[in-house]
Amino acid sequence: GVSKWDIREKIWDYMEANNLADFPRPVHHRIPNFKGASQAATGLPDLQAFKTAKTIKVNPDAPQRTARFLTLEARKTLLVPTPRLRTGLFNKIVPPPGATKEILRICSTSQGVKDYSVPIGLDAKVQVDLVVVGSVAVSEKGWRIGKGEGFADMEYAMMVSMGAVQEATPVVTVVHDCQVVDIAEDLLDDHDLTVDYILTPTRTIKTGCKRPKPQGIMWHKISYEMLGKIPILKNLRYRERQAGNDVTLKDEHPDFPNARKPADSEENAKTGNIKLPAESAAAQIGHCHVGNDPLSTKSDPHGAPATVYVGNLPPGTRVSELKSALKEFQAVPLRLTWQGAQHRAFLDYPNKMTAENVLSSLKGLSLRGHTLRVEMAKNQRRKGQVAINGQRNKYE
Repeated sequence: GVSKWDIREKIWDYMEANNLADFPRPVHHRIPNFKGASQAATGLPDLQAFKTAKTIKVNPDAPQRTARFLTLEARKTLLVPTPRLRTGLFNKIVPPPGATKEILRICSTSQGVKDYSVPIGLDAKVQVDLVVVGSVAVSEKGWRIGKGEGFADMEYAMMVSMGAVQEATPVVTVVHDCQVVDIAEDLLDDHDLTVDYILTPTRTIKTGCKRPKPQGIMWHKISYEMLGKIPILKNLRYRERQAGNDVTLKDEHPDFPNARKPADSEENAKTGNIKLPAESAAAQIGHCHVGNDPLSTKSDPHGAPATVYVGNLPPGTRVSELKSALKEFQAVPLRLTWQGAQHRAFLDYPNKMTAENVLSSLKGLSLRGHTLRVEMAKNQRRKGQVAINGQRNKYE
């Protein structure tokens, strides 16, 4: 009758009662920043998997700070997931040339991750050789329990989807000794990540875990709410659908209460959708313009219209391909200005907030194998336009 939450609460309560954690406190609903985390992480360089690894992914939580430092000190490539996967999947930490140990320690902090990192797109062909994750509880058999939000599991599944990890890629967790407990295997689900090595302040445990790791994103367990909270999921879903994979969401399955039809759901996803004012949408939504007419939209109560620039369009790309992608990501603009000869397009939205939501949703978008450049438009907005018949073509 013991549940995952029972185990989490027991660990959190014990660590609080015995003062076994550093800031932030309390540890409840967190990956605990346990006392002795740095000592536990010093076992990482002794692992053969670390010695042979070229690229290592380490989670961004405080107890893994030393693991991040040791990775940089060993001159290995360090990838850190973006917090809560809000703006993408990975950031690559790039220390300044000739960085001292002190600078590397700064690069290993949360602020350093922000100051010394560059985003890694889905087309980067990254190969991760070792994965380091945090845990709330873990068993000597390799069963792992996180804080309950599923981000580590999702990160791994997304890495599988983009070909960054293989079944044999080792997974390490760094925890306090009190976090190593018995966990019944029947508490685990197919999407739960298992670990191969456990590092504590007093020992290194090789789990010998044979349970298969997640084989990719289990779309039937993904809700539209999660799709909205993690924009990069939309991009991965689009790619897998193009590859012919089944990407039916939890909300779309017939046995789900009030199940939605995929076509309707795409237009009405709850979270992260780009919703346009009704009065503007009725007149403008879905227009494609090739020419030099001035932008004309009705006033919006949330501010002036804003434009998103889409660049790096591959040669030969058709406007219909971009339209399809925008529909897929629920980012249909009021107007699309197409400049195919310049490999770019401009997307008009009713206000800046909507445009910024689009930027987040389209981050990492690719067409024909090219990652597109998506940003707020600057002064290039109207330069180089050529009128073609002066016609507007509605979205189909």
